[in-house]
Amino acid sequence: MRALVETVSVDGMPVRLRTMAPAGRRRDALAPTIVLVHGIGMSHRSFARSQRVLARKHRTVAVDLPGFGGLPAVGRRLEVPELGDVVMRAIRAVGVRESVLVGQSMGSQVVVAAALHHPDEVLAVVLVGPVVDDRHRSLLWLAGALGRDGLVEDARMNVVLLTDYFRSLRQYVRELRPMLRWPMADAVGSLRVPVLVVRGTRDPIARSAWAGRLARAARDGAMVELYGAHHVQEHQPGAFAELVDEFRRAQSLQATR
Repeated sequence: MRALVETVSVDGMPVRLRTMAPAGRRRDALAPTIVLVHGIGMSHRSFARSQRVLARKHRTVAVDLPGFGGLPAVGRRLEVPELGDVVMRAIRAVGVRESVLVGQSMGSQVVVAAALHHPDEVLAVVLVGPVVDDRHRSLLWLAGALGRDGLVEDARMNVVLLTDYFRSLRQYVRELRPMLRWPMADAVGSLRVPVLVVRGTRDPIARSAWAGRLARAARDGAMVELYGAHHVQEHQPGAFAELVDEFRRAQSLQATR
């Protein structure tokens, strides 16, 4: 299975899209598209394993946000709602009109913002290792939790983390403040679409109590824990893909009733 990599421009900012889908099937038969949005400092590589598994059944698009994944730094801070709008405009440019949005870490904030402002194009959202815990809204706490997470991630993911962080350092620093102050629980409570919260049992950043509060804040929310760390989608790509597949099918059935 080969990936189609395209770069589109949104307000002059390059956004990279990595599309994978089953061969020989029409695009309309694969709707909705599963869109994968990485966390702060990261890239599509944080979904490499899980995208390959998901793409056996679904059209998938992994997004590299402006300033990340080796893309040029924007030169200014991008607020979370702006990043959500960038994602929707970018995927629209490649023909995505109906999607299930999957966001990991800061990407979970981005997909919530996207669903809030584009509810007619988003069927559901999946929040993986969501941030920022409203009881630990501090850079010092997050830095400590990130350090602890490095001790339980596997070697491959730690290499991805370090190299992606190095490539995106300038934009990473600019996005820390918007990420820390984004009112995630309030935003989730305003969503009109179903929400699935997924966390790793060894994740020190998105703790169980916080993930549970987010799921309960949603009008239609659920939480599932899988064994793994903050990037649980890569620790358990098969189990994660199965969860997303079941969730997507359930929402598609509801939408046709």
